[in-house]
Amino acid sequence: MVLRSPAPPLIQGQRLSRVYALGAARVPALREVDLSIQRADFVVLCGPSGSGKTTLINLLGLLDRPDHGTLLVGGREVAGLDENARSDLRRDRFGFVFQTFSLVPVLSAAENVELPMTLRKLARPARRERARSLLARVGLQGKDAVRPDLLSGGERQRVAVARALASDPEVVFADEPTANLDSRGAGEILDLMRELNAERQVAFVVATHDPRVVERARRVILIEDGRIVRET
Repeated sequence: MVLRSPAPPLIQGQRLSRVYALGAARVPALREVDLSIQRADFVVLCGPSGSGKTTLINLLGLLDRPDHGTLLVGGREVAGLDENARSDLRRDRFGFVFQTFSLVPVLSAAENVELPMTLRKLARPARRERARSLLARVGLQGKDAVRPDLLSGGERQRVAVARALASDPEVVFADEPTANLDSRGAGEILDLMRELNAERQVAFVVATHDPRVVERARRVILIEDGRIVRET
């Protein structure tokens, strides 16, 4: 019988540190953080404003580089990758949901969802069909042609979730995804993310200080002053 080695974590950070320069001062945002993300994880990074949550998401999602430490994606060290290779990894393996939705206002809901597929040079008919399917899955069937300014905040965040899933990612990073939503809209977005996590086995890493998000987490990681102080 041949024993197979276990698959490496989707993402693994070892002793990650990040320091920002503010004039002559140097401000540590992360201090030697160790963290791994597995397939189908639902991880919530919580802590007060300025604790380092967004910085950690930016490092794990390859939107920024650590000053020190090691970051592996699928077991591969990424420190030596140039910006084009990092961009390709983000495009092919990650999806992103932001607090401010970050939708293109002159494009329809479907066209916003199509954007990541355009970068992957998917044929237009296939892009349109997948965008329609994803919008239907997030509860926006029939709103393909509607622009973001005509949608509610909750609907815009649903478009953002559909867009994050457009390239069939392994991990979706969400930074304060409920901050601009009312209680009903926030609950619906959180339920949707948990459903998609279970259905598609895509991992979610969510940075928040919203207790409603924490309640739905499988793993909760508390960050204070740039350090992980507790995981439950």
